[in-house]
Amino acid sequence: MATAAKTTPKGTYGEASIRVLKGLEPVKQRPGMYTRTESPLHIVQEVIDNAADEALGGHGTAIDVTLHGDGSVSVDDDGRGIPFGMHPEEQVSVVEIVFTRLHAGGKFDKGGGAAYSFSGGLHGVGVSVTNALSQRLEVTVWRAGQVASIAFSGGDVVEKLVLRKAAAGERKGGTRIRVWPDPRYFESAELPRADLTHLLRSKAVLMPGVKVSLTMEKPGRNEAERQDWLYAAGLADYLMQSLAADPVIPLFEGAHHADGKESEDVAEGEGAAWCVAFTEEGNAVRESYVNLIPTVAGGTHESGLKDGLFGAVKGFIDVHGLLPKGVKLMPDDVFSRASFVLSAKVLDPQFQGQIKERLNSRDALRLVSNCVKPALDLWLNQHVEQGRKLADLVIRQAQTRQRASQKVEKRRGSGVAVLPGKLTDCESRDLALTSSSSSRAIRPVAAPRWAATRRRRRSCLCAARS
Repeated sequence: MATAAKTTPKGTYGEASIRVLKGLEPVKQRPGMYTRTESPLHIVQEVIDNAADEALGGHGTAIDVTLHGDGSVSVDDDGRGIPFGMHPEEQVSVVEIVFTRLHAGGKFDKGGGAAYSFSGGLHGVGVSVTNALSQRLEVTVWRAGQVASIAFSGGDVVEKLVLRKAAAGERKGGTRIRVWPDPRYFESAELPRADLTHLLRSKAVLMPGVKVSLTMEKPGRNEAERQDWLYAAGLADYLMQSLAADPVIPLFEGAHHADGKESEDVAEGEGAAWCVAFTEEGNAVRESYVNLIPTVAGGTHESGLKDGLFGAVKGFIDVHGLLPKGVKLMPDDVFSRASFVLSAKVLDPQFQGQIKERLNSRDALRLVSNCVKPALDLWLNQHVEQGRKLADLVIRQAQTRQRASQKVEKRRGSGVAVLPGKLTDCESRDLALTSSSSSRAIRPVAAPRWAATRRRRRSCLCAARS
């Protein structure tokens, strides 16, 4: 007699099974939760963003990025320098805390006198993630007449903090961070040069007066290529250089930031700067930023731009009676023909995830819309002929959309009934063709017997009456 096989558990589940990840272990275990793992670009961007935050706050005028021949990347700024004294509560050097502790940084405090009023680093995990996913990371800080240096490997301190007095003629402030990304955590160890170049160029565009440079060393050779970006005109220059076609009307550009007295819901300094081009093709360039962080997936600030543009254009069309009968405008009729660069400043932005590709702050929609709509209202009223050209472009887009929608509806409603299975509507009125061309065609249905009987009775009745 066969006996049932006995199953034995492969492992035990008890109190000791619960593991608590400490320090930077969560980042190493699940790097995809904290950064993009296609390449090391995002962990380098975290360092660049910190340098940009210094410049955004008015504490720096230059950002230098170098791609070294050994595969490392260094980011150098002339800001205030990361504090390296002892933290009053943790009793550990602040520079060590910044690079080894998650959710630690100087950007959480948004009160008066805070170190950063507007910044992209909000979660306190930026450079600590960079440190965790790097084979080696070196930090050098110039601050208060002293120079501090410390080095890490895999997130751990391998060279303790060393202080020395700044030499004569040495810089007074700034931070230099050199990173060797660990290829184990990335699909490709190579930095995408085009994406890095675009990122640095956009930083220069968004910070007029700040010089951004990229130096690329050639391995094995004492040579290097260097690119510098310094934009005085900012967004308008950048957008015009990126457009493939001439805009229908002149560029609509502007900026508005709250002075703190307009509304209790808007903090001082919050607002947006924008440059919009309306072209026949549309959608040529669409870039948005929040506190200098590129939001490639858009978000509520882009929705605010869309709402503001539509409200102003629709208002102009209504006031001048330009809308033909039967045409209904939709926000996409305006937005689909717009190319833009948008830079929003939000005091406490809420992003979707650590990589910050999308802004989720609900207040940003109203903030940007309230900046854009009044400005475009004024511009259209001052440039009526240009406004009519824009209205014509938008109305033609609406008519094209409605014609396309009608074709789809006509195609969907071409049959008198919805046919089951694989049956299809007949395309010919010729019964010979429809009955022989395909077994799937609808064949004429024979009249029921009761109908023939009724006809015979009706003919007999007529004969009797006659």
